Amino acid sequence: MDILDAIILGIIQGLTEFLPVSSSGHLELGKAILGDNSVPEESLLFTVVLHFATALSTIVVFRKDILDLIKGALKFKWNDDLQFISKIAVSMIPAVIVGLFFEEQLEALFGGNILLVGCMLIVTAILLYLADKAKDTNKKVSFKNAFVIGISQAIAMLPGISRSGATISTSVLLGNDKTKAARFSFLMVVPLIFGKIAKDVLSGDLTYDSGNFTALSIGFIAAFIAGLFACTWMIALVKKSKLTYFAIYCVIVGLVAILFSLLN
Repeated sequence: MDILDAIILGIIQGLTEFLPVSSSGHLELGKAILGDNSVPEESLLFTVVLHFATALSTIVVFRKDILDLIKGALKFKWNDDLQFISKIAVSMIPAVIVGLFFEEQLEALFGGNILLVGCMLIVTAILLYLADKAKDTNKKVSFKNAFVIGISQAIAMLPGISRSGATISTSVLLGNDKTKAARFSFLMVVPLIFGKIAKDVLSGDLTYDSGNFTALSIGFIAAFIAGLFACTWMIALVKKSKLTYFAIYCVIVGLVAILFSLLN
């Protein structure tokens, strides 16, 4: 993989991890368009590096929230902070189950299945449109809501289903405040990303070639910077109910992906 490809894929990952347009779907499309010829192990390592970059950008954006949650939890009282952390733990259950018991079936879908990506992007568009039309409230995410949102996060493991789009849309459609929904959506994925990275590292499936250090580093930096921008921007967009624009984008890209798959 050359430097330009690393920059492009890094920016794609950084932007689409937070913007509701499916990072996994866009990475699949990007690899198909750029003709990614990396062996699976190298491709997996690059994907892990990009996800690590976006996880760090989330921590930077929400650093105050995370510190407050940690301080509140260390008081060992059933306060709002400990409840919020507990809700995140509940939301992780569906994704952990899917990751542990259906990993092989899931990975089989990530191999240039552009037709699936296109169809799932259209599903994402429908979710975004419905969420944008929902009324805003001051309701907090409940434990029951957290589990349902977790189910949508597990479904979003499919390439083309936006994780942020699915989780924020689900939360808003359940009647939760849009800003709180975005905050919960972004924070709930951080433990999963680090857990997945740890699993991949411990599995021994990652292969490192020192010749790829420059591409990996530049891809990391590009994803991190793009992630900082996209995460901050997305919070503002959710507040202003601007998700319909992304719904239109997902429909267009989805249709292009379907056409691309049919012509190749």
